[in-house]
Amino acid sequence: MAATALATAACVCVCAGAATADATATDTGPVVSRGVAIPAFYTPPTQLPATNGALIRQEPLPLGLSLPGLDGRPLPGTATRLMYRSTDSDGRAVAVTGAYIEPSAKWQGDGPRPLVAVASGTMGQGDQCAPSFALQHPLTVNGQTLSVAYDNLAIYRLLATGAAVVVTDYVGLGATDRLHTYVNRLDEGHAVLDAVRAARALPGTSLTAGSRVGLYGYSEGGGAGASAAELQPTYAPDVHLAGTYAGAPPADLTAVMKGIDGSALAAALGWAINGFVQAYPGMRDVAEANLNDAGRKALADASTMCVGEAVIRYGFTRSGAWTTSGKSVAEVIADEPRARAVLDEQRIGTLRPAGPVRVSTGVQDDIVPHAQARQLAVDWCRKGGEVTYKALDLPNLGDRILTNHLAPLIADQEAAISWLTDRLEGKPAASNCWTMPFQR
Repeated sequence: MAATALATAACVCVCAGAATADATATDTGPVVSRGVAIPAFYTPPTQLPATNGALIRQEPLPLGLSLPGLDGRPLPGTATRLMYRSTDSDGRAVAVTGAYIEPSAKWQGDGPRPLVAVASGTMGQGDQCAPSFALQHPLTVNGQTLSVAYDNLAIYRLLATGAAVVVTDYVGLGATDRLHTYVNRLDEGHAVLDAVRAARALPGTSLTAGSRVGLYGYSEGGGAGASAAELQPTYAPDVHLAGTYAGAPPADLTAVMKGIDGSALAAALGWAINGFVQAYPGMRDVAEANLNDAGRKALADASTMCVGEAVIRYGFTRSGAWTTSGKSVAEVIADEPRARAVLDEQRIGTLRPAGPVRVSTGVQDDIVPHAQARQLAVDWCRKGGEVTYKALDLPNLGDRILTNHLAPLIADQEAAISWLTDRLEGKPAASNCWTMPFQR
């Protein structure tokens, strides 16, 4: 990730001394990940502020897709790259990067301009995959890496409503001091909530103390937003949520691992293991005991990959090829109490979410399985949550090739943004929990 030594240590003993290919740094030169030079901005300082959400640094961020407006202001807005403090799942201070975009469009709703924190879907684990980097470079391709900024569409649509947007890179995605802790609900929920605090602290914006706050995310981002909605009352009581859209949320990682294994996105298993090994010593021991040489090399390799090359290199791989026993990763975890405990801790749905939430899921989704996403809505309803549930009954577009997971992202985007915009305007949400027994 950051440097060969860091990648070796953070693939943490899983890599057993194998260096991650194509990730290098020198004492005087920039971090280079798969041929992409990571700006020095993304290297955290040794000392961090004392307060969560406090700004560490900021700089102008040129948007890769921008047009001059008739009034001289760029469309869709003016962006600022951010680094801010958050807290990881072990309670330690951590630097997180991201971006804030001040829209050129006027807010037409009641009250001051609102803020939407966007939690991006899966981008990868290499620093060059960071969502803030993707705002500047919507397509990164150089023969070693392939990153497509697919969430920029939702970001630009939100900006067109007149809402300001803050995007988090999550823990370790972009910031060069550690690996991205992929689908770690605490790291990601904290990073989303602290992004809101950082945006509020940024000078010169049109945000006010009365600006309503919404969360938007699909897939990994849906899980991050869902986690943030659960954690808000205790972690960030100062961040009042007008609404949260959680599309295809990976709420039950045991079920999600089974869906991902052998699919086009099989490399995501490696990202999850890398992140949990970094955060939880018990997982490190389990990985060391069960991964074979091929598994160690695959995890080290995946640690610097974005989605594009990960699909090309590891698409449709079965995780049994990575283990000493030939068992799948899900089977290994089922046999290991320490690993099961880590995944149990990641379960989303054990707490009541703050504010109204909209959960959507494609009934054909076999990557982030539909059943576990529906179960999240059921769990939240049982806890008294204000839940709007939407099952998207789309045609089966092909098993395990990502189409059944990506189609709902596009099909539901307009409705999801409309629902969130209503919440930002102060309109009440109508829970449909009572319909759950009748919905797929």
